[in-house]
Amino acid sequence: MLARHVHYFLAVAEHHSFTRAAAALHVSQPALSQQVRQLEDSLGAQLFDRSGRSTRLTDAGEVYLRHARAALQALQQGQRALHDVADLSEGLLRLAVTPTFTAYLVGPLVEAFHRRYPNIRLSVRELSQEQMEALLLADELDVGIAFEQANAQDIEARPLLVETLALVVGDGHPLAQQATINAQALGRESLILLASEFATREQIDRYCRQHAIQPRILMEANAISAVLEVVRRTSLSTLLPAAIASEADGLSALALEPWPLERTAALLQRRGSYQSAAARAFIEVANELARPAP
Repeated sequence: MLARHVHYFLAVAEHHSFTRAAAALHVSQPALSQQVRQLEDSLGAQLFDRSGRSTRLTDAGEVYLRHARAALQALQQGQRALHDVADLSEGLLRLAVTPTFTAYLVGPLVEAFHRRYPNIRLSVRELSQEQMEALLLADELDVGIAFEQANAQDIEARPLLVETLALVVGDGHPLAQQATINAQALGRESLILLASEFATREQIDRYCRQHAIQPRILMEANAISAVLEVVRRTSLSTLLPAAIASEADGLSALALEPWPLERTAALLQRRGSYQSAAARAFIEVANELARPAP
């Protein structure tokens, strides 16, 4: 009973309206109002100011909101724990990855996990690290694969692998047969890069500033597949993880010298969160796959 009252309270707080909250919950407005009134009576405090055009939280409501959200999250975690099947004969794993990992890491990782645990349902989302961390904190994801420098304090990042970025060119590019490229030559290349909202682009820009490289950026794109297609079909080159080139046809990767461009990929989870059997199994598979061959 109390969980329903809290759920209704949170809906009104989110929508700033009893009418919109009732529509979102698929209940009648009088029923919703009655439930919230019962909650206020039980607490001995008015949670909402109903006098204006929109419904606003009172000071008491603001205080209760923080605790209500935490309580509902704990109840949801408890429900998931009860339904968690330790023998992994069933279950759900909610995974998110940043875009560059979608291009080469997710396929082998999902293949290995599904082969070992074929009855686990898997939800995979491609998100920015900022979005990923927000959903981890809201308990809407189990595991994320992003970068080691987490933004949120309550996000725990466990190193998974070191990723090396390289100059990626098409097979018809004049440099396609070279193994390396130095900073001076890199500055002469005509590039297509991911747009500025990508973490990869931020890391490339930082690398160029650190080493006084002035890149000639002729194109930008907001999809890795578009960048790779342009590189295959033109004389433009790009900077992306070397592993992407090794997995794709018609591309070659040149190592950057004398300063490699490296970053650490990490498994992200909310600190202290409940870890399902499926999440524990996935982390084990990911670490096995990332481990260098002897």
